[in-house]
Amino acid sequence: MALETSEKIWHNGKLLPWEDARIHVMSHVIHYGSSVFEGIRCYQTPRGPRLVRLREHVRRLFDSCHIYRMTIPFTMEQIFTACIETVRVNKLQQCYVRPIVFRGYGAFGVNPFPAPVETYIICFPWGRYLGSDALEAGVDLCTSSWARMSPNTLPTTAKAGANYMNSQLIKMEAIVNGYAEGIALDAAGYVSEGSGENIFMVRDGTVITPPIGRAVLPGITRDAVMRLCEDLGIPVVERSILREELYIADEMFLTGTACEITPARTLDKIKIGEGKRGPITKQLQDAYFGIIQGEREDRHEWLTAV
Repeated sequence: MALETSEKIWHNGKLLPWEDARIHVMSHVIHYGSSVFEGIRCYQTPRGPRLVRLREHVRRLFDSCHIYRMTIPFTMEQIFTACIETVRVNKLQQCYVRPIVFRGYGAFGVNPFPAPVETYIICFPWGRYLGSDALEAGVDLCTSSWARMSPNTLPTTAKAGANYMNSQLIKMEAIVNGYAEGIALDAAGYVSEGSGENIFMVRDGTVITPPIGRAVLPGITRDAVMRLCEDLGIPVVERSILREELYIADEMFLTGTACEITPARTLDKIKIGEGKRGPITKQLQDAYFGIIQGEREDRHEWLTAV
């Protein structure tokens, strides 16, 4: 999908024109993948633009930095405010916000400590990640031949740029074989997640999702869906899932800031349930979009005004 630009990008406390936000080719991040980032959506509501779960995203950004020993020279509150400011300055009613922290230009070699830590916040218009009709029609998935990282190799609870090299392999394999997305297993062969999404299945009225210990990123939307299940009285369980359980699920859906709540139509050319969005998936979609689009009470205080 073509990238739409905005006017200003936040960099280390200052707003720069979009075209001036550049880095040197010798920046540490280019050679060694030393970055962490977040993805946050801002939705247009009847009361103006609202950022979704901004505090949770900012906290996870700092958690990722802490794991990788990257010290941001700003507080969480400053980054929180900077995200709001960047959207406001660009006068966007609806957009995607990308805070990113990385090791910049200043030293060479695997040792990252001498490289300065750079912080940017970018926002730009961005549509449906898996297609405009995916939320209703569902998408076709495959089980990837690429597994997620083993424990004690790369930290999967950190949203790090290096992890997304694994995600790219999963995504490219799916695309060249005619699928919208790939589902990865973990090192032990249990279901983990998609290239950039968490996964849920529904069986006999219970919503089931893999636990964090299955090389799963602790998704913000994943958490939102689990809370909504509790609100709606839908049983929700975190447990290990066998690959073949997905084939016999009544429903399956992916979650994430980018994909929102997207149902699966097929997996490995096997129809999931009725081969379309199921009733529990729709119930969760209605509840989620109702809140983030300002049509239902924000009972969990997920929305931040711009």
